[in-house]
Amino acid sequence: MTDHHDAKHEQLDRSRTDPEGTVLTTQQGVRVAHTDDSLRAGDRGPTLLEDFHAREKITHFDHERIPERVVHARGAGAYGYFEAYDDSLSRYTTAEFLTSGERIPVFVRFSTVAGSRGSADTVRDVRGFATKFYTRQGNYDLVGNNMPVFFIQDGVKFPDFVHAVKPEPPNEIPQAQSAHDTFWDFVATQPETTHMVLWLMSDRALPRSYRMMQGFGVHTFRLVDAEGRGTFVKFHWTPVLGTHSLVWDECQKIAGKDPDFNRRDLWDSIEAGQFPEWELGVQLVDEADEHAFDFDLLDATKLIPEERVPVRPVGRLVLDRNPDNFFAETEQIAFHTANLVPGIDFTNDPLLQARNFSYLDTQLIRLGGPNFAQLPVNRPIAEVSTNQRDGHGQQEIHKGRTSYFRNTLGGGCPAIAEGGTFRHHTEAVSGHKIRARSASFLDHYRQARLFWNSMSPVEREHIVAAFRFELGKVTAKEVRARTVERLNHVDHELAAQVATGVGVEAPAAVAGYHDDRSPALSQLGRPGGSPRGRKVALLAADGADTVGIRGLIEQAEAAGVTVEVLAPTDGPIAPGADGAPLPADRQLSTMASVLYDAVVVPCGPPSTETLLADGYAVHFVTEAYKHQKPVAAFGSGVDLLRRAGVTAELADDVTVRADDGVVTTTAAGAELPGEFGTALLAALAGHRAWARATTAVPA
Repeated sequence: MTDHHDAKHEQLDRSRTDPEGTVLTTQQGVRVAHTDDSLRAGDRGPTLLEDFHAREKITHFDHERIPERVVHARGAGAYGYFEAYDDSLSRYTTAEFLTSGERIPVFVRFSTVAGSRGSADTVRDVRGFATKFYTRQGNYDLVGNNMPVFFIQDGVKFPDFVHAVKPEPPNEIPQAQSAHDTFWDFVATQPETTHMVLWLMSDRALPRSYRMMQGFGVHTFRLVDAEGRGTFVKFHWTPVLGTHSLVWDECQKIAGKDPDFNRRDLWDSIEAGQFPEWELGVQLVDEADEHAFDFDLLDATKLIPEERVPVRPVGRLVLDRNPDNFFAETEQIAFHTANLVPGIDFTNDPLLQARNFSYLDTQLIRLGGPNFAQLPVNRPIAEVSTNQRDGHGQQEIHKGRTSYFRNTLGGGCPAIAEGGTFRHHTEAVSGHKIRARSASFLDHYRQARLFWNSMSPVEREHIVAAFRFELGKVTAKEVRARTVERLNHVDHELAAQVATGVGVEAPAAVAGYHDDRSPALSQLGRPGGSPRGRKVALLAADGADTVGIRGLIEQAEAAGVTVEVLAPTDGPIAPGADGAPLPADRQLSTMASVLYDAVVVPCGPPSTETLLADGYAVHFVTEAYKHQKPVAAFGSGVDLLRRAGVTAELADDVTVRADDGVVTTTAAGAELPGEFGTALLAALAGHRAWARATTAVPA
């Protein structure tokens, strides 16, 4: 690991404090002998104003909370590094982090959009994917989402969109969800939202974890080479573990069982050394081809199909260090789309142009003034020398008489740099001052239909069910009807199925449907997938086959899979005929199948009898099977699968049965074949057994 990567961590370490071995003091360093009682006039008298320690302590407490972000308030973050594969992008850009091959320190913050800091992780929502690169050329922020498009085309409408999706003003309801009248009223009256709404109603809005979530820069940016030539670029993050999602029923239950599900998953995986990893890819378009598409590259509601412009892998991102303090790091980190480095520039995308104003304006009020870049998590590793002075939160002690340019009294410093500077891409701009939208932005349905056409049957069922759920919460029937009218421009069958579900009349089919597809848009069609980082629940009680269990756990852990043993009570599990006691990780009643990726029931007749008599254990297996998760059992544990109604046809011999995500064998103990674990790991890599999915939406 290079010094460049370590420099940021060393800088942060200088700002970290550890209370161990210290004594209590005031903020001025005065030692405190007593902090349980205020200074009073007598033991029952009034508190004295001169108690500077009490006033300082309470004042700081009163100001411990800063305003939360208006959007993306609930987040989780981690440190890591990015390294380019090679210097092949040097012909397109002077951005060193994309060409040097060195490890560049980063901080990544994931988030939901609509909810407050106290909302749940698993709501149906867009997810933020913001990356701060601490480079020697300065900080670069790639502030994106887990979807490649957005709801609106011009940032002037962003306040309207957010007001519509946030809780409604009369009652501050609902929190962290879009299933209410004002959001869908906005959608129904703004056709430009149609494409993004299809993404929002898809499984993309329900990520299994941040580690299994794609990320996108959303906008078309520019790479700029040493001669000032520009190349249009779209940024993509692709998770090494594959792109996987929860199902809606799971999401609602997880919100009650563990509202911190995604942030806990990120934290635990890093603590366990299972470092999340993504590949950075780019789509490059020559400036000469700016108008070669049937959409406008500056339109943030559009994507470039990968079949038209392939994604080119250029580097990898690894997160390997959790923050030490959520507030100081994850909460105070300030991202800004206008934090650029030489070699990357904007385009005239009207949504991006507005973000370039909005982010800085937001940080000024959230972080108390103009010096937020001096906070440790925001501080660049590049040398900083400005003529900016004073203000709230100033942490620098500036020496010298001058704070202006040009000067002679300060030796002319800081001087204008002659090399390595940021230069805006040069392009000719002309036209009348006008409030109008280009005609090239007016096709709102072609790419929405492209997305719909590209979905698998299971994904389509989920989208229809999502529309029915969301619109079913809308009290204004005319809003439901107008939304269905919008969907009818995407696909008539989609509109008809949604209309049936929400009680409005299905509109007649319209002209203009096309059959174009982009296989890369389907999660189920994307390559990749690994059992690494998955969590398996193993249900066991006294008398369980601890020999077989330990063998399976060893095989799973070697593949990077965590197995948690759930028992009816805390404490060690007594073994069956052979083996040693096995510690239970958690009490079964405190957990739920929705918190795991698979369920295993081991052998051991006494254990099986106990679990068969436990209705929650039976439900645990049934629910996992309902959610198309891998379900496995060996020996007498197969009886619990039968009781749970998993299948009527289970293997009765020693061979491993791995069919539709069900893995069974009658073998147990030391005879448990390695193929059993191998089949379970293969099922985990596939995420779910969609082949056994029941139809979610009636025809």
